[in-house]
This record gives sequence, structure tokens and C-alpha cells, in this order.
Amino acid sequence: MPRTDRPRLSIIVPAWNEARLLPRTLDNLHAVAQATAIGYELIVVDNASTDATARIAGEHDARVVTEMERQISRARNTGARAASGEWLLFVDADTWPDRELLQATVAALAGGEVCGGGTMVAFDNLRHPVYRAGARSWNALARALRLGAGCYLFCTRRAFAATGGFSERVYAGEEVWLSRALRRWGRHHGQRFVILDVPVCTSGRKAEWFGPFRQAGLLVQVLLMPWTLRSRRGSWFWYTRPDKPE
Repeated sequence: MPRTDRPRLSIIVPAWNEARLLPRTLDNLHAVAQATAIGYELIVVDNASTDATARIAGEHDARVVTEMERQISRARNTGARAASGEWLLFVDADTWPDRELLQATVAALAGGEVCGGGTMVAFDNLRHPVYRAGARSWNALARALRLGAGCYLFCTRRAFAATGGFSERVYAGEEVWLSRALRRWGRHHGQRFVILDVPVCTSGRKAEWFGPFRQAGLLVQVLLMPWTLRSRRGSWFWYTRPDKPE
């Protein structure tokens, strides 16, 4: 059972139609949080799901809050407003951190010198070498520029509130904007935004859904027309699934 008596850590999971993967994710989060011996709460933000996401979340000892506007940044912000912990950890519904990573996260936040951070990303089932090269490139970029990946991002409540949370002006890439905002805020308050060395395992299912050519097109779109991420349609990669077309 989650430890909810004045939790230090609030784990927030945004979820849209994640009934299939959510049980594994929530069981994993409970297990690693309990093993870390940190007071925690687990919150699932049901982001306008049409499947059993909310019911399954409740059955797996998560507190369920609802955000009917289907936007990842809005769902994460809704979860943060519902949270009571002094530390916020955002984990995607298809992401499975291990005990070592959560312990490193808690240690970083408890030290008082870190306002937020992310970690390296390890995608499962990346069979195509192009995707593996892309994952390595992202990790190198994240380390060099200190950018947190949306699948696993943490911060103090104070820093999150001061920076305004995730930007709701965009439908994708909001973790990049927040990483930069937290980094700037930290510099003015004697704290750092860090990228941990312990990787987090996350699903590589988009590599199966969208082929290399579509993903290459997305990269060109983001680089040349970043303003397209201000619409859900322009952010199709994050809002479209083969079985749930927009």
C-alpha cells in the first residue's frame, strides 16, 4: 500500500487509454518506492481516457484525478496541483524505473542542492539500428544541455511552482521548456538541474507504430517548424495510436 501520511514524494502518472500497460507501471512504482523506504503517494491523472484506465488505477492503489483536456502538459500540471509531497516525480505510464534510480532521485533531492532533474533513457525492444542511434543521440544531448526526458522528470514543489510548471502553450516538448526554466531558476537560488547516470527503462512502442521515415519527417518538422507543437494535430506523434486514431 502507498505511504500517504505526509508524503515527501508525489509520483504523478499521466495516462490516456493506458489500461494495458498501467498495471505493470503502478506495481513497479509501488515496489520501488516501498523498497526505497520513502513516504510517497501515487497519483494517476486520467486524461480523458475511454478505456478502463481510471478503474485500473484505483484497483492498484493509486489516487485518480481527472483532466478532460487531452494535453500532456495539462495532465501533468493537474497531477501536481493534486499532489501533497514536497518533491514531484513525473513518470509516464509506459516507463519503469528501478530501485537504484529512485534512490538516486531521492538522494539528489534530499541533499538540498538540486531543484530538479532527469536521467538517461533506455528504450525497450529497439530493433532498428536507426532508433538505437537516435536514443544514444538523445542521451548525449540531454547530458550536454541538461534536458530531462518527459518519461522521467523530477523537481521540488517550490521550483515547480516558481517556474509555472509545464507549459500549456505546447502539446509536446513541454519537458524541454520546464528543464530550461528549472535550470535558470536553480542558478538564481544556488541549486542545480541534474541528469542522473542511472537509466530509466521506457517503452519503445512508437518505433513499432511509426516507421523510420515518419520519424525522420517528425524530426525535420520539429527543427524547421517548432511552432507546430502548439497544436495537437501538429503533435500527432504524441497523440496518435494505430488503434486510437485522432
